Amino acid sequence: MPKVIGIEAATAIVPLDNLTGFATRTVTERHYGLVRVHTEDGLTGIGFCYAGHTAGHLVADAALDLLAPRLLGQDPTRVEGLWQEMYDETLLHGRSGSVMRALSSLDIALWDRNAQAAHLPLWKYLGGFARDAVPAYASGGYYLDGKSPSDLAEETRTHVTHGFRAVKIKVGRVSLPRDVERLAAVREAVGPDVEIMLDANNAWRDLQSAVFAARAFEPHRPYWLEEPFSPDHSRLHSTLAGFTTIPIATGEIESGRWRHHELLEPRGIQVLQTDAAVCGGISEWRRIAAVADVYGVAMAPHWFHDLHVHLVAATPNATWVEFFPDDQVLNFRRLISAQLAVENGRVLLPRSPGLGFDFDEASADRYTQLHPWKQRR
Repeated sequence: MPKVIGIEAATAIVPLDNLTGFATRTVTERHYGLVRVHTEDGLTGIGFCYAGHTAGHLVADAALDLLAPRLLGQDPTRVEGLWQEMYDETLLHGRSGSVMRALSSLDIALWDRNAQAAHLPLWKYLGGFARDAVPAYASGGYYLDGKSPSDLAEETRTHVTHGFRAVKIKVGRVSLPRDVERLAAVREAVGPDVEIMLDANNAWRDLQSAVFAARAFEPHRPYWLEEPFSPDHSRLHSTLAGFTTIPIATGEIESGRWRHHELLEPRGIQVLQTDAAVCGGISEWRRIAAVADVYGVAMAPHWFHDLHVHLVAATPNATWVEFFPDDQVLNFRRLISAQLAVENGRVLLPRSPGLGFDFDEASADRYTQLHPWKQRR
């Protein structure tokens, strides 16, 4: 079996075209951790993660200095064993955050390489559940300077005219009456049969504020209310579920099956948005999905549609791919060589081996100038 002979890592810094607002922060650029795993047979698997909007280089540092030595010289198909060895190495450095995102990226790269070796798209290599496409919702609805409720309504109406049957918008940054006005405008624009997801991005610090907001949103029938609290308030998510008819979704910045079990155990969460580029990679994402299935909880992974289309297509209790129709917020798509196709609100499954794309060399070189590729052999 060919061995791992080289690990590369870099940090891409991609500016946003427009200053973009969430409930609790404003973002001007995205940092992405990029990795490559090379094996003796000439194959290269790629991995990646969102590394925040400052100090993203910490991910590449962890990948090269902490974790790469555990992979070099190893059999790349021994994914479970390599995952455990990398995880054991993280115990003193942090089992979440940048270190776990580095582990996630390397794990993704191993799965990509192994699917290529099998000459199968990753979703088929993982076992396959869907046949040719999976449902997607159009993610957007961000706060921009001068963006009115009617502008937001037009944005979501455009998604629907392009075939999407579900859209997502942000809430929690402005006053509750203004957010209700925004939601009402969207509901009127998209009609009664299109699902509307609400993303609060950890907006509320107390249960009372979240309950008031949820009850104000209820008449417009949101499909879910996402990340109402800080991830450290894991039990509050389940408590809120008892006060509202809106399903509660969370988990996008959680890592490890143990923390996810803490979310699931109170039995209030209805949707897990676990991100494979955050939680511990594809290996850990699959374990979490299996646990969620026992609780009857759906998986609707956060971000990176290019990655998560494979996991949704291979997982019985996965429901939606979060799809970004343009490169204005998830500008990672500027770094890769191929884009997914969407028809009638469904993402067509890739047919090329592995993830089905590579890093675009020219773009990667452009955006990694401050933190270029480094290699361990």
